[in-house]
Amino acid sequence: MSSTAAGSLTVTMNGSNHTATLPLLPGTIGPAVADIRKLYADLGVFTYDPGYGGTAACDSKITYIDGDLGILLHRGYPIEQLAEKSTFLEVAYLLLNGELPTDAEADEFHRGVMLHTMVHEQLRQFYNGFRRDAHPMAVICGVVGALSAFYHDSLDINNADHRRISAFRLIAKVPTIAAWAYKYSLGQPFMYPRNDLGYAENFLYMMNAVPAEPYHVNPVLARAMDRILILHADHEQNASTSTVRLAGSTGANPFACIAAGIASLWGPAHGGANEAVLKMLAEIGDSSHIPDFIAKVKDKNSNVRLMGFGHRVYKNYDPRAKIMQATCHEVLTELGIKDDPLLDLAVELEKIALHDDYFISKKLYPNVDFYSGIILQAMGIPTSMFTVLFAVARTVGWISQWKEMMEDPSQRIGRPRQVYTGHVQRNYVPVESR
Repeated sequence: MSSTAAGSLTVTMNGSNHTATLPLLPGTIGPAVADIRKLYADLGVFTYDPGYGGTAACDSKITYIDGDLGILLHRGYPIEQLAEKSTFLEVAYLLLNGELPTDAEADEFHRGVMLHTMVHEQLRQFYNGFRRDAHPMAVICGVVGALSAFYHDSLDINNADHRRISAFRLIAKVPTIAAWAYKYSLGQPFMYPRNDLGYAENFLYMMNAVPAEPYHVNPVLARAMDRILILHADHEQNASTSTVRLAGSTGANPFACIAAGIASLWGPAHGGANEAVLKMLAEIGDSSHIPDFIAKVKDKNSNVRLMGFGHRVYKNYDPRAKIMQATCHEVLTELGIKDDPLLDLAVELEKIALHDDYFISKKLYPNVDFYSGIILQAMGIPTSMFTVLFAVARTVGWISQWKEMMEDPSQRIGRPRQVYTGHVQRNYVPVESR
């Protein structure tokens, strides 16, 4: 961020002559932000912002979102162009390095990632320590956190080469760890990665192949998976990314930071939304029930929510949702699914909601989760793996954000303040006098 202020904001304490001048710092796009770092020193007060919805905790060059206009840019490139023309590994290079790669750089990056797809053989034993019915998110959270015990040769966070190697290892190994978590839940043999395949192809291979017979990756499904990964690669300072940055600000190793991000993503309000959409559509059951369902959503006394609509940031149509909708039709056509009840129901529900004054006034538009669950279900992926796939994609965003933070000379340990509302100081009372 430029250190040159684009004006200032003056704050005056009521009933006093004390004022504070807050510099307004500009970004390249979007509103200027008031620098409040000296507010406490000047006026003796902090700011109060639950959920940090109006607070910038860092400056970043990676991702920009304009929620009102429905814009998502990665390093300046629109998500629509990247999803249509790019590949996940090319987007990963872009997020990490700031520019799209040349042919030579892309080949070198691809080799760098694929050379790290194997995991230490002893990590296989970790899976046996989990119950067979353990949630895959619990498994990958534990296994990713344990990577630092096996790859401690490159954990100097102040060494640029170590940061680069850690980035390669995480991007390469998380799909293997995730696929093995799925295989473990099925009781099937683990499939080792194949470096002759592309990133998404290799992931589908490890998920679906068995040693007993050959498995050929469907190129349409591989492209759909690659696009899903692109659409989930990074999304600015969301809850899990902020968790990674907060953990990283302490100097924790990158494996621990990404494990923290996975744990944060596991929350149903963050990474589990596409699973909630499927449950909602199943509960509606038929398009004839949509009016009753919509009425319940509007009822303030009802706990019924319209899942897959609305977003903390977007107050317009999520640009990723349009791409996901088109991808959904491609996958169902390829699989020969002509009449999918869930898709038909989703389309009808979307049509009604987009023309209802209630939802229009509240700016509740479809988000990326509305169609992604239908795609994954059609591909035979169980709902328990939906958030895992999100974690596979978001790993590159997390490690890019972590790397950017580590290279920021102004980076400080995260330490939010609070409004204390408990007891004032009081004296200890012996137990016999209570």
